[in-house]
Amino acid sequence: MNEVDVRISRVGGVAGHPLPRYMTRHAAGMDLHAALDTDLVLVPGARTLIPTGIAIALPDGYEAQVRPRSGLALRHGIALVNSPGTIDPDYRGEIGVIVINHGTEPFTIRNGERIAQLVIAPFARAAFREVAELDETVRGDGGFGHTGIKP
Repeated sequence: MNEVDVRISRVGGVAGHPLPRYMTRHAAGMDLHAALDTDLVLVPGARTLIPTGIAIALPDGYEAQVRPRSGLALRHGIALVNSPGTIDPDYRGEIGVIVINHGTEPFTIRNGERIAQLVIAPFARAAFREVAELDETVRGDGGFGHTGIKP
C-alpha cells in the first residue's frame, strides 16, 4: 500500500474538530467533517458550501478528490455539486464541500458530521501535440450511448 506525505492544518477555529481519517484498513477515501458553528438545514433543491476546518499541502503530482458519501446519497439524496471536486497541490486554503439536497425532505448538517470523502490520487499533466488528423479506431466518434442499452 502506498503512503503519501500530506501536511494538514486546522483552520476556521472550530474547537475539537476531527481530522480526516480512514475508517477501515482498505478504505480508499477518508471522511471529511463539517466545521459549523450552528446546525445548517438544507431544504430540497438547495445547495451550499460546507467548510471542513482543514487545509492541506499535497506533494507535486498528487491531487485530492472530494467525493460524495454513498450513504448520504442513498438515504437522504445528499450529493456534491462538483463531484469529484479537485484540490490541486498548490492550493492552501480551507477545503470546502459544495453539497446539494436532491431529496424530498430538509436535511440538517451538524458540526462534525461526515459529509464527504477525500481520496488522494496521482495525476499526469498532458503535453498536447497538435496534429492535422487523429488515428482511426473502431469506435470512431461514437459517444453518448452509441452502443445502445441492451447486450
